[in-house]
Amino acid sequence: MKRWRTDRVAACCLVGAALAIALVTGRAHEVRAESTAPVAPTLSRAALDRIGDQVRNEVATGKIPGAILLIQQHGKPVYFECFGVRDPATAQPMTPDAIFQIYSMSKAVTSVAAMMLVDEGKLALDDPVSKYIRSFADAKVGVDLSDEAGQYPLKLEPLKRPITIRDLLRHTSGITYGFFGEGAVKKLYANPQLYAGDFDSAEFADRIAVLPLADQPATRWDYGHSTDVLGRVIEVVSGQTLFQFEKQRLFDPLGMSDTAYYVADQAKWPRIAQPFPVDRQQVVGIKDPTVPRRWESGGAGLVSTIADYARFLQMLLNGGKLDGKRYLKPETVALMTSDQIGPETGIIHDPFYFPNPTSGFGLGFAVRTSPPPNTTWPLGEYRWDAAGGSFYFVDPQDDMLGVFMVMAPTQGGRIQLELKTIMYEALGKGMRKD
Repeated sequence: MKRWRTDRVAACCLVGAALAIALVTGRAHEVRAESTAPVAPTLSRAALDRIGDQVRNEVATGKIPGAILLIQQHGKPVYFECFGVRDPATAQPMTPDAIFQIYSMSKAVTSVAAMMLVDEGKLALDDPVSKYIRSFADAKVGVDLSDEAGQYPLKLEPLKRPITIRDLLRHTSGITYGFFGEGAVKKLYANPQLYAGDFDSAEFADRIAVLPLADQPATRWDYGHSTDVLGRVIEVVSGQTLFQFEKQRLFDPLGMSDTAYYVADQAKWPRIAQPFPVDRQQVVGIKDPTVPRRWESGGAGLVSTIADYARFLQMLLNGGKLDGKRYLKPETVALMTSDQIGPETGIIHDPFYFPNPTSGFGLGFAVRTSPPPNTTWPLGEYRWDAAGGSFYFVDPQDDMLGVFMVMAPTQGGRIQLELKTIMYEALGKGMRKD
């Protein structure tokens, strides 16, 4: 009986993946790719079954309402399954075309858009940001003089060198977020007035520019609004809004028809994945995805589907090309997915270094530089995740990518570690028993 169940699930996953993704995009060639990676280990079917059991348990125990998981290797799905419900209030089941707020998974898209302009010679990595956004010419660094009484005075110092486009891409600009850490600078970034009103990307960039930097450029990896500022640079260089540029150059050519900064078509609203009420914490500044807004947050604003995002990742895994069309030069993808903040750079990794100790950071992605303890996880894997709990990874060594989409902000990091551990066990790269 167990063997029948395993074979049946395997067949459903493989056929369901091909059909679901092709139907969502309306493209019969969805699963084809131009991968040229060497033959890599295939995934164990028993381990893939364990992945499904793990997610089903998350749903059954009430930790998440529902999710979708896709694992794709050699350009073809090897696992695809929908779990639970799309909306706890209506109990509508999760479907392949569910639309998710992908929050910080937006950063990879904005980074790629910027590097397309670099490839065309319209933007240079070492250009100062102030060349495109004049308000950054007067940027200052805030030196925190906090005392034991809890006072947060600031001393402002001039920049030792300008913030560059490279700094925005690798999060070494000194621009931060206000939702982690303490101190006078963090308090300024946490001020709700930063997000007040119906502003656009130009106004938001100017609001950021008048705030002090948390550090001198190129001295510390600090997660923050750098990618939002990068989105404004793209607008200035291209003469289009961020969405117009991405739609013309990425979304339409790749067939990413459900990827945007809000869901404009009311007929699609029932497809939006919803969290449990307890998990309805919004990312600051990012509103209901059905509400039009002028600000197109390159760092956290996109909505997308698993099929759309998988096509974007497959293009990167193919070295910047998909279905015969080139989006990035292969050497550009290689640069973006290599560590740009290694020990030789002198860039500090502090306790809020989110990529974790076994990873560096490239131009838009965390990059695996050493395997986690007691594992043989592959080097060169690049990845990121989202405030809603979704995550993705691209593993060039095994010619594989994975996307997990969920709306469960309080559960995401834990689930990501558990699922990826099983995935790499499926390749014989799991925890070693020393």
